[in-house]
Amino acid sequence: MTAYEILLVDDDPLILKALKPALEKEGYRVTTADNGESAVEMLESRHFDILMTDLVMDAIDGIGVLKQGKASHPEIMSIILTGFGDIHSAIEALRLGADDYLLKPSEADEILFRVSSCVEKLELKRKLKAYEGILPVCCVCKKIRDDSGREPGTGEWMMVEKFIWKKAKLAVSSTYCPGCFENLQREIEKI
Repeated sequence: MTAYEILLVDDDPLILKALKPALEKEGYRVTTADNGESAVEMLESRHFDILMTDLVMDAIDGIGVLKQGKASHPEIMSIILTGFGDIHSAIEALRLGADDYLLKPSEADEILFRVSSCVEKLELKRKLKAYEGILPVCCVCKKIRDDSGREPGTGEWMMVEKFIWKKAKLAVSSTYCPGCFENLQREIEKI
């Protein structure tokens, strides 16, 4: 399992002490921040897969942290935690790109379920992004050139199956479309 990076932000040290070990036990790498200012600094300098932030904090609140998280890492998944939830804050958080909104106190199992759901969504986003980049394709042999991390046009040519496995860790099964199957049948009958 890939160790997903989580930034956990809360001004309540008890929340940090309770959630960090529970998340780490599930295999996540957790970095904590006890205020919005620290969280924003971390978001500007490091990559995180998931942002979990308290809503109500001094100076920079959870909405400010969420905005910075999305500005620095548009693909970051985010969960807003709050003990002071209302419909307006929930709508604002979701409008700004929060992926989930959770009232405190919450059971650890519920939080782990929500984080797991965010991981699934993140992986789907990454797979879709990998598929968007499936160009160029050779018009004769249908190989794909993978230019990631290279000068455009200098990448390795590979079969579609290998490319999809490399980018999204998806195994592709091979079969025949009806037209190719009919052509193959005709070739076999000729022999």
